[in-house]
Amino acid sequence: MKLLIQKLLIWLSKRIIRRHQPIIVAVTGSVGKTSTRNAIAAVLESSFRLRTNFANYNNEFGVPLTIIGAVSPEKSLIGWLKVIFHGAKQTLFKDQTYPQLLVLEFGADRPGDIGALCDIAQPDVAVLTVVSPVHAANYASFEQLIDEKTTIIRRVKPGGLAVLNADDARVLDHRLEAPARVLTYGFSQAADLRGFNYHLETRQDFTFDPGEQFAETHFEVEFEEETMPANLPNLIGRAQVSAALGALAVGRHFDLSLEDMIPRLAKILPQAGRMNPLPGIKKCLVLDDTYNAAPASVRAALEVLGQFTPQGDGQRIAALGQMAELGRYSRDEHRLIGHQVAEIGVSLLVTVGEEALGIRAGAIEAGLTDGQCAHFDNSEEAGRHLDKEVRTGDIVLVKGSQSARMEKVVKDLMAEPLRAEQLLVRQSEKWLKT
Repeated sequence: MKLLIQKLLIWLSKRIIRRHQPIIVAVTGSVGKTSTRNAIAAVLESSFRLRTNFANYNNEFGVPLTIIGAVSPEKSLIGWLKVIFHGAKQTLFKDQTYPQLLVLEFGADRPGDIGALCDIAQPDVAVLTVVSPVHAANYASFEQLIDEKTTIIRRVKPGGLAVLNADDARVLDHRLEAPARVLTYGFSQAADLRGFNYHLETRQDFTFDPGEQFAETHFEVEFEEETMPANLPNLIGRAQVSAALGALAVGRHFDLSLEDMIPRLAKILPQAGRMNPLPGIKKCLVLDDTYNAAPASVRAALEVLGQFTPQGDGQRIAALGQMAELGRYSRDEHRLIGHQVAEIGVSLLVTVGEEALGIRAGAIEAGLTDGQCAHFDNSEEAGRHLDKEVRTGDIVLVKGSQSARMEKVVKDLMAEPLRAEQLLVRQSEKWLKT
């Protein structure tokens, strides 16, 4: 039944695109997809009637649902019939309110996923962020994973645009494969649209209300000899700047000026579980980055932690769950993360999950003592331990793959746990039962 519904959704979505002819902006990569997608939407929504993926609808179910403009009714047969009827109407009749532009996130768990999504909605503009060994266990080699992610470059429409991250050589190596114009972005001197002078400003106290401005990321943008300052309120880290730069590159394809686009970056809102600063117990600061984890995103998160200076007698704490589905790369990648933990001056490392023992081992190799490291089988135990260990002025980074459920650690540490449903990831009834 599930396969039948999926095939029907794909059939409907292809015909909806054929009838309404929206511009397709597609984003993929191992990390940074959602942040870049949201940044693109923020930059373009004032210029186009626009729709982007609902939640994490980035697969062969979610992308068609986004095109149709529906949410999953889960197990409701009547709900699915309503979705199909709604989609069928859009294939038969032109809807004047249908989006002019779709910003679609394409996910890939296994070989062929990106090609299948391009078959549904071939990109006019294709954005590739970073290639990292995510879901590597599902691929025969890292080269096969790279080939999967770079499929989007080869499948962009002729006459369109491929927007590539110049900070990742594995992405740039495939630039000549695009049958379209290529525009690069990043911090690299070689980038067409370049960010530089990045710095982070934060409040001195950690007793802010969630949603209240705590931090601001500042940077400058250079494109074709034009330079402008930009800032991202309450967005933290170079990864957020990278997403903004990708969005600005897409906007240039539609002849939007930096002067028009940069103020729109302020519309990008912090997302639950994506480097979201939260006030914690005992006046500590929690950096909630628990949505998911891959080697590149964990390195970026640790870089952010290293930029914070603890208050008074405070300390840097890293609570890291295992990174899932790394296959043959798991041992080395976890160990390298441990090295970085030691290098940025972490005082206490808490790891969760069997694979995360590699992080602990790497950190001890790089200089942490055994007494500075604590390991737990699950996030509940880790949360209870940290509840006793944190003190005033501490800065606690919490991150891990979805399977590690590190949001449970955040719930133990946040100053207002009754607001968990509003502020944390995976708070639906379905997730809370697991």
